[in-house]
Amino acid sequence: MAEDQKPLLIKRYASRRLYNTETSDYVTLEDIAGFIREGREVQIVDLKTGDDLTRQYLLQIIAEHESRGENVLPVNVLNDLVRSYMVPGGGMMPQFLQSSFEMLRESQSKMMENMNAMNPMAKIPGFEAMKAQQEAFLKAMTGGLGSSWSGPGRDAAEDGKTGGEDEDLDAIKRQLADLQQKLSKLK
Repeated sequence: MAEDQKPLLIKRYASRRLYNTETSDYVTLEDIAGFIREGREVQIVDLKTGDDLTRQYLLQIIAEHESRGENVLPVNVLNDLVRSYMVPGGGMMPQFLQSSFEMLRESQSKMMENMNAMNPMAKIPGFEAMKAQQEAFLKAMTGGLGSSWSGPGRDAAEDGKTGGEDEDLDAIKRQLADLQQKLSKLK
């Protein structure tokens, strides 16, 4: 998100309907999740009281994805979150999670920069389209709520992808697994 870009303001009316102040229309939780996946920050406030309800609604979005079997968070992470509430003073969990996600975003940016700088394929026609696909995949994976990827069992023919794109996807998966392994070592 650009630093000068303000969060998208969503107002909650007494009827519990959510109103997008930029487009002057009502939105759903799924619409809000879409804004976030696109990289947009949101702020949800109660129209009457002015209370910030953002955290409450973001947790609700995660809970809805979990209830549909999308497994946003592994059970051990959920257990750690619950335990962190039992520690006097809230523990270190919030700062750890924030730092971990910041590090993941920075690693993603550096990886994309390195792919551009060191890749001799950059001169091949069609490389830009392939790079855009990889960036979209990484964004979906690190966003935590991405719906564009359906898991490792997916057949290339279902996607209409060629073998080269599958190899690139496998390379991205390996890099993501390495990043996850590095993050787990920080614990």
